[in-house]
Amino acid sequence: MDSLTIFLPDPDATLTLGRYLGETARPGEIITLAGSLGVGKTTLTQAIGQGLQVPQSYYITSPTFSLLHEYPGRLPLYHLDLYRLNEETEIEEAGLLEYLYGAGLSVIEWPDRLGSLMPDERLHIELKRLDETVRLAEITAHGGAWRKKIAALRVACSGC
Repeated sequence: MDSLTIFLPDPDATLTLGRYLGETARPGEIITLAGSLGVGKTTLTQAIGQGLQVPQSYYITSPTFSLLHEYPGRLPLYHLDLYRLNEETEIEEAGLLEYLYGAGLSVIEWPDRLGSLMPDERLHIELKRLDETVRLAEITAHGGAWRKKIAALRVACSGC
């Protein structure tokens, strides 16, 4: 595992990070987002959507009650929110695993709910609130493909 911590002093830095992740995304990649309620997971996903060229007419919202929102773009964005789920069987029964490893980029909020279904290849981002606008992103690459990409992320986000 390779890891990187990025200081996000303002919302613009979060947008820069998210756009970069969207611009460099490849089909079948998975990003897991962790952090407390209101820390900015959906905001980061909105920026990822900008990087994926999701049309502005599609407003990216948290899929807490529907579990999954799909958005068109350079690649489809599959935005999953597992907050309301308690067991792995619920994830399987809802058919959510079909979206992982597909033609798009999967962004998963509350990934701890995946349990043993957690993908081996993923970029994990834990957001921490330092104050009203300042965040810390602890980023960990899981798997060979993400280890290679985290080096590029380290360079690209020196200005995040």
